[in-house]
Amino acid sequence: MSIATLEPAAPAAADPRLCAAKPRVTYVELVWIEKRIERWIRFGRVADERIVDRRTRFVGFAAGQLFAFVRWAANPHGATAISRLDIVRATARGEAYATVPGVLPGGEVLLHLSGWPVVHKALALIDAMEALHIDPRDAAPDYWRHVMNRLSAGETARPYSRERHAAWLQRRELEA
Repeated sequence: MSIATLEPAAPAAADPRLCAAKPRVTYVELVWIEKRIERWIRFGRVADERIVDRRTRFVGFAAGQLFAFVRWAANPHGATAISRLDIVRATARGEAYATVPGVLPGGEVLLHLSGWPVVHKALALIDAMEALHIDPRDAAPDYWRHVMNRLSAGETARPYSRERHAAWLQRRELEA
């Protein structure tokens, strides 16, 4: 299914002024085929949802929202063949973005990890953040880049702290 089927063409699409005024929604294709393919959102504020069938749906995120997208697939014998985690910031119309399989049209990739050992470590960091009652979707984008860089290099990522989160919230407030 293409994004064209998710956002029906409107007469306004021909007028660039009206098209630019319409906010872009970043859609993620979620699939669940038991013991074969699983794509799900670990965290994020869903702004829209479109159900295709009992195994497939699309969820949409407004510009600026962070979300974690987990992709898993098994080989014919049922063993894990693919295990990936992407933390993405949905971009606004006119912003540059990277493409990610299953993310339409794409977004700013803050974290991209492949392989169960590092994906598992990143998911544990998300769990630890939630144990501090900090919503991962509100965490500092720089933290997710730090996690990707450290885990990709085989190092241990620093856990997110309340102090770091407070500093991020102050910085975000000053930038607004």
